[in-house]
Amino acid sequence: MTLLENILHTVEDVSVIPTAISLNKYTRLDLSVNNPALKTATLTNAAEFEAFIESKLAENDAKVAYGGYNEERNLYKRSTIFNKEAIDERNMHIGLDLWIKAGTSILCAVDGIVHSFQDNTGLGDYGPTIIMKHELNKEIFYTLYGHLSRASLAGLTVGATYKKGQQLGTLGDATVNGDYAPHLHFQIISDIQKYSGDYPGVCSKKELAYYLENCPDPNILLKLNA
Repeated sequence: MTLLENILHTVEDVSVIPTAISLNKYTRLDLSVNNPALKTATLTNAAEFEAFIESKLAENDAKVAYGGYNEERNLYKRSTIFNKEAIDERNMHIGLDLWIKAGTSILCAVDGIVHSFQDNTGLGDYGPTIIMKHELNKEIFYTLYGHLSRASLAGLTVGATYKKGQQLGTLGDATVNGDYAPHLHFQIISDIQKYSGDYPGVCSKKELAYYLENCPDPNILLKLNA
């Protein structure tokens, strides 16, 4: 483990979704190219996608579906922002997705300040996005919350302080979140470089080694498998 991963591993009781939903109501969701169920499923628009998610939640008596870190997906083929050149197709997901109903409160993972925010509009993009800056044991890192509601950005200011577990915003629906079924894209970033209000959440296989090192598995912090 890297230094940052070791620090994240020691943090307890982290949630980005209200803790009223217990962990036994979470279920893993495989959206990778290796999932045979996706070969017959039709997921060409948000309504079909949401129906698929709801069916998986019902099958598992769950309220939250999660997964996706270091997962190769075909979901992005419909959007040109991921496929401008076939040789550099961006299809490797480097955050963790939590699929739950629009309007759900989204919480700050650990104490931090608002680094930046932006409405990343367009098919397949994040929609409203907040990036938080944190420091633990003198180690600086960032967390990204994508696919929020537009109301989440209203009145927000760079530098505003949020405590662990404090509500950052609410989850957006398909009209604002890039035309996806409602979900939170949660990502940890070590070096954010010059990005502001945005950071790649999907990369090409050619870039994967760098992004896996710079963006550790969010489940080290959330501990959904504990």
